[in-house]
Amino acid sequence: MNELHKNKTFTWTLSAVFILFSLYVLGIRTLVPPDEGRYAEMAREMFASGDWVTTRLNGIKYFEKPPLQAWMNALSFTLFGLGDWQARLWTGLCGIGGVLLTGYTGSKVFGQRVGFYAALVLGSCFYWLACTQINSLDMGLSGMMTISLCALLVAQRDGASAAERRNWMLACWAGMALAVLSKGLIGLLLPGGVLVVYTVITRDWKLWTRLHLVKGLLLFFAIATPWFVLVALRNPEQPAFFFIHEHWDRFFLKEHHREQVWYVFFVLTAVGMVPWLGVLGQSLALGVKREDGLFRPRLMLLVWAVFILLFFTKSNSKLPGYILPIFPALALLVASYLEAGSRRSRMLNAALMSLVGVALLATVPFMPKLAGRLGEVVLYQAYQPWVVAAGLTALAGGVLAWLLARRRGASAANTRDLFVLVLAIAGFATTELILAGFEPIGHMRAGANLLPAIRAELKPDTRIYAVGTYEQSLTFYLGRTMTLVDYRDEFSFGLKQQPELAIPTVAAFVEQWTRDASAGVRDVAIIRADIYNDLKQKGVPMRVVAQDQRRIVIANDVNQ
Repeated sequence: MNELHKNKTFTWTLSAVFILFSLYVLGIRTLVPPDEGRYAEMAREMFASGDWVTTRLNGIKYFEKPPLQAWMNALSFTLFGLGDWQARLWTGLCGIGGVLLTGYTGSKVFGQRVGFYAALVLGSCFYWLACTQINSLDMGLSGMMTISLCALLVAQRDGASAAERRNWMLACWAGMALAVLSKGLIGLLLPGGVLVVYTVITRDWKLWTRLHLVKGLLLFFAIATPWFVLVALRNPEQPAFFFIHEHWDRFFLKEHHREQVWYVFFVLTAVGMVPWLGVLGQSLALGVKREDGLFRPRLMLLVWAVFILLFFTKSNSKLPGYILPIFPALALLVASYLEAGSRRSRMLNAALMSLVGVALLATVPFMPKLAGRLGEVVLYQAYQPWVVAAGLTALAGGVLAWLLARRRGASAANTRDLFVLVLAIAGFATTELILAGFEPIGHMRAGANLLPAIRAELKPDTRIYAVGTYEQSLTFYLGRTMTLVDYRDEFSFGLKQQPELAIPTVAAFVEQWTRDASAGVRDVAIIRADIYNDLKQKGVPMRVVAQDQRRIVIANDVNQ
């Protein structure tokens, strides 16, 4: 049997299929709030206004994050129009690019087989694959940090020429700059912290002389600085909010209400590494083993993964996507272990994948209980066949991989490639089934079923209110901003600068609502059910346009 990793026709075909399918699935699901709707709407407003400096959400200044994601999404809208897949294109490209770059790096640093395995491992990791298809900042940041990590590894490997070292280190610095433009200072602080820890462990102080610090810093500031200068000149309030509130306060204080148990990221890492969880421990241990040569790439990978994991574990703000940048490093470590790991460990890994399939099947009868509201039970029932298919896929893939792993004799080395391929395909297919089946639930959460009824009510001058809530995805799909009523949340800072863009109380809204109705001015409002019921009892004139389990849409033209 020919070794798959040496078959260029096969590897190029597999890469093409992976890329095309990954791009295709970007458009099969509705943008799920809050994150997907939020970042799509920010880009839509940038695209519509032509202002690529001051970032806004719902027409209100929004400085929680830098603009790279908004820029890329707005560019996508400019080139391809508004839509779901266009809103996810940047994150999709970052995820796909991360897989390809990780595979290339594995080949350059560790050898062709490790590169082949690394791409398969990362391209099938549940968490990386899922985040590739979600419009959030975490994959954009991770894509840029993957450039930094991989460029560093290629540049510092033993045997790199002077030109290679210079060019790849400049790529590393560019990746850090783009990471800063993706999500802030962690794009520089995390790689910097990794380098410090690595050099302390190895005592390889000369590494810092090989980083091309002067040229690299010039390139870094040339890329990262201009937007921060321009936005501060136009909005003097931005620097203090961004650097103090969104960095220092978010890490050290609990005011963002994003605390979790200390071990949450360890659990998420384990789940996210499926279908490779069975060899994760052995792969991490590989990072501490002594390596030949001056530079120790496996140790660098281990420090990268552990440092970032512990950094966010210490933070008082914990969101699932924070640890996404560690997965390319873990994929390279796992690939290195799979190249020469024991037959027993591969059998264990395959068995764990089979257990994942069994666990998915076992959850199916209980899925209707996950519905938060009575009317949503049918949506979870519709999701059940998809989870059954995902469970059966994981179970079958695990069993087949186990049969391959247990082979002995001369063919064992050749079937190692096939083992990794089968498990990767099983992990990929399992994840895709889980994501695709979620669409009816995501469609409901976005309120997409209400769109035809709302659009039928709208005229160019119709004002839309969001009363006690804000609909992240509906704003994007309607292509119009809403006037917030009795709602601040993430808009608190922006509304301090522009209080005229919102109505502070429901009472003030009712006054405006009834005044417009008397004057024949049509208004539409998306309102929480409890506020609607209260206004109904008070006799406020309202006509229900549409509703679902989560919100009610009303109009004020009851007498027309």
